Amino acid sequence: MSAGQTPDPYPSFDTMPIGGRWRPGGSGRTAADVNPYDDAVLTEIGLAGADDVDTAFRAAAEAQRAWADTPGGERAEVFLRAISVMEARKEEIVDWLVAETGGVRQRAEFEWGLVRAGMAEVVSYPTRVSGRILPGTVPGKENRVYRQPLGVVSVISPWNFPFQLSHRSVAPALALGNAVVLKPAGDTPVTGGLLLARVYEEAGLPPGLLNVVVGKSSEIGDPLVTHELSRLISFTGSTPVGESIARKAPLKRRALELGGNGPLVVLGDADVERAVDAAAFGSYYHQGQICMATNRVVVDSAVHDDFVDRLTERARSLRTGDPADPRTGIGPVVNDSQRDGILDKVARAVDDGADLVLSGEPGGPAGRVIPPHLLVGGNDVATAAEEVFGPVVTVVRAEGDEHALELANATEYGLSSAVYTADAERGVRFAQRVQAGMTHVNDTTVNDEPNTAFGGEKASGIGRFGGDWAIEEFTRDHWVSVQHTYRDLPFGAG
Repeated sequence: MSAGQTPDPYPSFDTMPIGGRWRPGGSGRTAADVNPYDDAVLTEIGLAGADDVDTAFRAAAEAQRAWADTPGGERAEVFLRAISVMEARKEEIVDWLVAETGGVRQRAEFEWGLVRAGMAEVVSYPTRVSGRILPGTVPGKENRVYRQPLGVVSVISPWNFPFQLSHRSVAPALALGNAVVLKPAGDTPVTGGLLLARVYEEAGLPPGLLNVVVGKSSEIGDPLVTHELSRLISFTGSTPVGESIARKAPLKRRALELGGNGPLVVLGDADVERAVDAAAFGSYYHQGQICMATNRVVVDSAVHDDFVDRLTERARSLRTGDPADPRTGIGPVVNDSQRDGILDKVARAVDDGADLVLSGEPGGPAGRVIPPHLLVGGNDVATAAEEVFGPVVTVVRAEGDEHALELANATEYGLSSAVYTADAERGVRFAQRVQAGMTHVNDTTVNDEPNTAFGGEKASGIGRFGGDWAIEEFTRDHWVSVQHTYRDLPFGAG
């Protein structure tokens, strides 16, 4: 393919890469991958079974040994070539993201950009890994601590940002000399795994290093987390599933990003219009189907009513409909179960006493396009106390900074959060007392950058993704000591 030439589209995504070759899964069952907006069938895939998972792990372990010994510069070149593939295939990738996730085009382009940035970040990983040499307390002893690959990593990713949330584990794991067995979500098998595998295959990643198993969680979930060759489980998803993984694989290393209930706190001196910008984006972007979404807005009583009026007006102006239409701001949620769960939380919040300020009935060909919803209520109503994962926000009134902090922290979750104030240092002091892994001053709760510490506290997970933190997650320390002089040991020959 010459420079500037558009490559031919990838072949039909009806097989998966297991053990170095593309083939159907061996379960004997087939699943249709559909567009959530209109239920159009995008592809049909023969699902993997437990035997396929075992084959994937054993092939990955075999391929990993040579990959770990590959010079760092050669590993880095794969990611540089992958960036070129991404750029040449941007429209193809974005089209798949729109069709499979139901996200609007701007959101799909944003996700494409996140993955590209992640590739650029890990280019340096093979040469950034560093060990340490430490003095010994025994005469003549030298202590070396090497950073080494783990081996084979299990990655289980969700459907909401599938390309990015698979890649943020796949890329560092591979760059650092590991192999991967990846299970994407059943709603997004292409953008969550198969498309990524094609990109890296085209970039020259050796066969067998990235295996993708598309199958039912009830059949292949446990083998993925309990397999003897799995050295780390990277999981993004719900807190109950994360807790289940911890019970089933208690001695395995885990990097878990779980549920969220992101509070955006608006202090009494905040610029209300800018805070409304952040809340509208954080609550309604990608239909609210983001782990970092603004689930609640805690607003000081001094600006509460003004804030509610402005956010209501903003939400009412958002256009809903076909995500492929560039004018659309809010597309469909991913499936019927998700839609029904969102509407149930809204109904229970109203029963709890919340005021439903803005609502609407689901629309679109498949009935999954939920209009923006806005409620005003206490911190304990269903839409504030629980993670909604839909285009719904609850505004909670606070009486001063300390009350706002109390409300923000009154949740089992601790992923992302934000605070708005005219005084940035006041915001930083407030942020340091928020019980979360991430707090953003005068910005939205939805932030993801490849070089910093992404992760949560409390029931939102353990571990960190990004930058040096990812290097630590996907490698291990190996202490190797060298005794340079004779050591007189008890029971020695003397």
